[in-house]
Amino acid sequence: MTALRDLHDVLLLDLDGTVYAGKDPIPGAVEALSGGTEEQYFVTNNASRAPEDVAEHLRGLGFDTTAEFVVTSSEAGARVLADKLDPGSRVLVVGTDALANEITKVGLEPVRSADDHPVAVVQGHSVDTGWKILAEAVLAIRAGALWVATNIDATLPTERGLVLGNGSMVAAVRNATEIEPIVAGKPAAPIMHDAIERSGARSALVVGDRLDTDIAGANEIDLPSLLVLTGVSTAAELLHAPRHLRPTHIGPDLGVLNKDEMSSSVGSKTGWTVGIENEVLSVQYSGDGVPDAFEGALATLHVAWSGSTFSDVHFEGDRLGDLRSLLGC
Repeated sequence: MTALRDLHDVLLLDLDGTVYAGKDPIPGAVEALSGGTEEQYFVTNNASRAPEDVAEHLRGLGFDTTAEFVVTSSEAGARVLADKLDPGSRVLVVGTDALANEITKVGLEPVRSADDHPVAVVQGHSVDTGWKILAEAVLAIRAGALWVATNIDATLPTERGLVLGNGSMVAAVRNATEIEPIVAGKPAAPIMHDAIERSGARSALVVGDRLDTDIAGANEIDLPSLLVLTGVSTAAELLHAPRHLRPTHIGPDLGVLNKDEMSSSVGSKTGWTVGIENEVLSVQYSGDGVPDAFEGALATLHVAWSGSTFSDVHFEGDRLGDLRSLLGC
């Protein structure tokens, strides 16, 4: 058996919703990631903490890593600004001190007021972001400052459920300025290029829980991807997913990394017959035993993504209830 992880020299792993949810690890994640020979880089859109703090959090949960294997959107955002601004330029920071420190590291000067005449604004997640600092950002952007958002995730997975993410705060500034920010984090390319360059990957696999960031980010730079259903995105969203949001592999959790790569790859499966006729996607199982809903989903998506249009889905027989529920039909 060739496990999925064995086909890749580097795993580019999302954090929130993939490895942990807030303060708690995703069940089974520590065990799933242990024992491999590939390098594991943690690529996060969350710009609220320094790589050292992220690594410390991961080690506290049982993961074996160090700061050099953590790639953050705050680093990517700082690099984007350094490439566009003169050394010493002032940047208004909407976010944590960790984000401000990344601005300092690239030779720029972080400030917190539009009265300091910043030439750019960088906006990242912080639980303390409020009206006052958002107002400063709006003033600076309306005065002509360049605007970089570390990410635009609308939500953030926590141990209590989904809460508003940096993208929701970005939306408020966008609404007040009618300006679109440059995005550094997933799905935009800067953070993915940073991860590839730092890891030296030749055959990387992107692993994450969000179609609109992790999977779209992988497709943006033509990398294979694994969607795990432990965070934001659901299997039901996949049936009508546009091409740029389609993962190469799908699994219930990180455990699929240790299984045969065919068990998570979208494609035809033994015992499953799927077709489209008269705009009806029909699914039938003729194999022995209880049909595996995940296997059926992979076979169904293979045909659903073939290019033929369908407006209805029909499950033949009375054994496909779990598949129907999984795909939200």
